[in-house]
Amino acid sequence: MDLQERLDELKGLGLHRRMRLVSGPQGPRVVLDGKPVLVLCSSNYLGLADHPRVREAAAEAAMRWGVGAGSSRSAAGTMTVHGRLEERLASFVGAEAAVLFGSGYLANVGVVAALAEPGGLVLADERCHASLSDGCALARVETRRYRHADMDHLAALARASAGRPLLIVTDAVFGTDGDVAPLEEIAEIARRRGARLVVDDAHGFGCLGPGGRGAVAAAGLEGEVDVVVGSLGKALGSYGAFAACEAATARFLANRARTLLASTAPPPPAVAGALAALALLREQPHRVDKLQANAEALRAALAHEGFGTAGSTTQIVPLDVGDAVPALRLCEAALERGVFAEPVRPPTVAPDAARVRLAVMASHTKDELRDAARVLARAAAQVGVRPAVSAPVAAARSVRPFDGQAAPIARAA
Repeated sequence: MDLQERLDELKGLGLHRRMRLVSGPQGPRVVLDGKPVLVLCSSNYLGLADHPRVREAAAEAAMRWGVGAGSSRSAAGTMTVHGRLEERLASFVGAEAAVLFGSGYLANVGVVAALAEPGGLVLADERCHASLSDGCALARVETRRYRHADMDHLAALARASAGRPLLIVTDAVFGTDGDVAPLEEIAEIARRRGARLVVDDAHGFGCLGPGGRGAVAAAGLEGEVDVVVGSLGKALGSYGAFAACEAATARFLANRARTLLASTAPPPPAVAGALAALALLREQPHRVDKLQANAEALRAALAHEGFGTAGSTTQIVPLDVGDAVPALRLCEAALERGVFAEPVRPPTVAPDAARVRLAVMASHTKDELRDAARVLARAAAQVGVRPAVSAPVAAARSVRPFDGQAAPIARAA
């Protein structure tokens, strides 16, 4: 395979990706490739990545514990700062214990692969994150996909699996759609079937629920989900992830999660930064309210410009375009006008479900968001993209009827 030919093919299909350079810290506005822009594609949801207290905590940790942990968690890499953050995260989300991982990807892959039992079955929402899908693949057990948020389909698959160990996995907030899973119903199906339930709350933790405790807490399910995975690299503005669970489950993961056992422990500055960000979240829960108010303001501004936004109820607001090439062109036209948005294209989504994914931060102003909506409308007109309904509605058209067979495992973008 000629890699350059393949790269040229990806460019022609609108699927080529490149790394852009941001100068300075993360924030609602950055200097991108030398040009100031408004950022609508960052997961720094609460604006804490560059908060002075978070910076200072990370700097002090580097001086006290060093830049890196130097070892895996199971060897010499677990420091007092790791244990402190695990205790405070568990307390915050109402769990007995929490286990730190190096990233959300490592957490999901490790948790799913560790908890899936030989001879068992994993049932996964067809739009779950690539890391959950890859965890299913690493587990080497049968995996079946249920139609997105279709509880009748999930219940039917759960009934049909009687007599086998069952693990159900889902995102809480779907990262490219902005919708929230029907967690109460999923938990009830898991209870009736005696299944374990893993919920990836990466985009809900710090953004939804009482005090920002996440989508699981918003659904009133604290203590009722076997493992809740949360990110330190989104709302908390740091890096890493955690699995909140019962103490026995935490000990099991510390023994069987390969991505934990075979990875260097998270660096102390990132862990200390997350501790400071968590303290800020506890002290300033109004940041969560501001985030949701900003998301509503952006949806309203987009609707005023003719874009549909049905489906998104969170800080993630997708605009359905359909094909990858116009999605890319729309984002490029918006960037020329100073708005940095993200095109989401296959294989992250289905071939006909490309969209522009907008992510709101609490540190945006409503005027900035209204201006961004106007820029996006002008950019859409420039490239000939008609304002469209949002991705959760439009993408449903691409879901093929369930044929009773295991659905393919989606791969990461």
